[in-house]
Amino acid sequence: MVEPQTENTEVEIISPEAAEAILKPEVEKLVADGWRVVHESAFAARLVKERDLIDLRVDLLGQLERKQGVTLLYGPEIGRAVAWVLLLVSILMAMALASALGFFK
Repeated sequence: MVEPQTENTEVEIISPEAAEAILKPEVEKLVADGWRVVHESAFAARLVKERDLIDLRVDLLGQLERKQGVTLLYGPEIGRAVAWVLLLVSILMAMALASALGFFK
């Protein structure tokens, strides 16, 4: 039976300062393109531009990972949804009050 050879294959983990040095230029480039930083740490950053999201992450080996997505709700849509809910609630309350006072006979 052949025994597997064990090599010393330790992985070097980068420091937070090194991760920040990898991440910072990419974040600055995106900010210059009109993106807004929502969250930033030494190893990760989240940027938004209207409905679009970009998550940047530096793993422990120093590789930059980029993930894009879309936010479900953003500023104007939240306000519009709240306005519609308030309008519907006020209409239903007006109808209930009118029914209780006998206007729907």
